[in-house]
Order: sequence, then structure tokens, then C-alpha cells
Amino acid sequence: MIRPRIPVNPLPTGIVTPLITTAPAPAPVEQHHAAACACQHTTPAPLPMAPASSGTAVRLSPAGVLAVVGGGAAVVLVVGAVLVSMLLAVAITGASVAVCAVVLRSLLNDPRKR
Repeated sequence: MIRPRIPVNPLPTGIVTPLITTAPAPAPVEQHHAAACACQHTTPAPLPMAPASSGTAVRLSPAGVLAVVGGGAAVVLVVGAVLVSMLLAVAITGASVAVCAVVLRSLLNDPRKR
């Protein structure tokens, strides 16, 4: 009853989507003949290489570290204040609904007892 049902397509559509995509094959590199051949080969220009990274991309001065720490602390304080105020609003609303329920119950039960 609670088991999931897997839909079965009785008529396949013929469209097959591969689950794993492969990278395109690199272009074949042409091998040159001897240096004095008669054909007119041109050597391709070498591709520019990306500069090697030094490991750390961001270096902060002591003032920058203090600014980041201060900004992080400010964000934590603001988010904490917002969350606490939301929790307080929910608690006050719950308490007021409970008081209203008790007052209504006492008003509705009094005529029966008298």
C-alpha cells in the first residue's frame, strides 16, 4: 500500500539520454616529417599557459583580519537578535492565545454551573 510505484513506459520514445557525459576528444596532433620536406607545414602557436597559483589566493593584513572578524561578529549578532525576536514573538502569541482560550472556556462554562 505504501510502496512506491515506478512508472513503466510501454512504448519507448527512442530518445536515449546518456547518464554519463564524456569530454570531447582532443584534436589530433599532426606529426611533422623531416625538417627539409617539400610540403608547407606550419607549426601551431603554443597555447598560453595559466600562471601557477601560489596556494593562497587572499592575503590579509592585520587590519583586514580585524575587519573580517568584526564584520562576522556583527552579522552573527544581527542574525541572533532577529532569531530571538522571532522566538519571543511566537512565545507571546502562544501565551495570548492560551489566555484567550482560558477566558472563553470560563465564560462558556459559567452558565451551565449556575
